[in-house]
Amino acid sequence: MSLPFSTIYPPKHARAHEVCGEGGLVFAAICAGQAKGPVVWVSESWQPPINPEGLLPYCDPGKLLVTRADSQLNVLASVETALRSGAASTVVAEISGNIGLTEGRRLQLAAEAGRTTALLVIPEGAGSNAAETRWRCNGVGSDHHPRQKHSAQNCHDSTHWRWSLIKNKTGTLSDWVVRWDAAAHRIIVVSEAGR
Repeated sequence: MSLPFSTIYPPKHARAHEVCGEGGLVFAAICAGQAKGPVVWVSESWQPPINPEGLLPYCDPGKLLVTRADSQLNVLASVETALRSGAASTVVAEISGNIGLTEGRRLQLAAEAGRTTALLVIPEGAGSNAAETRWRCNGVGSDHHPRQKHSAQNCHDSTHWRWSLIKNKTGTLSDWVVRWDAAAHRIIVVSEAGR
């Protein structure tokens, strides 16, 4: 049985979610754009920095606070602090390695305490069992390796993505082919994708 897209997206508020795949940054940018308030975006200092102006098709760059940390441990600590504070509506983190159950659980508890949504952009297979959901986002018909990262600014509004819900604490998994409607500033479900 297929899960209706509107029951699972946007990701549940006050929970920690994960996304992987070549379209993970676009997914994060769209979620940031649909957030009701400010968004904190944290990454490791060795990674190429996100350009808020490059996210303009998906998100108002004026609502982003972009920050960097010197290690994954400090990224996770920054995310936990931002989540717990409740000052942002969404906290996005680019994570380069595995996330342990303890770290994942701490983020989940911080998201609940601050009533803030956490979205972790992770490498394939690096997620935590504590996450509420995990999404895999890839281009439809893409010849790219699934681990290859694409910048959000290189995707156009006519691009179709396969958004696959690969972990869901409620138990139901589904796939959808979606596209971004820049004029309406929303995701359009093109079709359900077969599993």
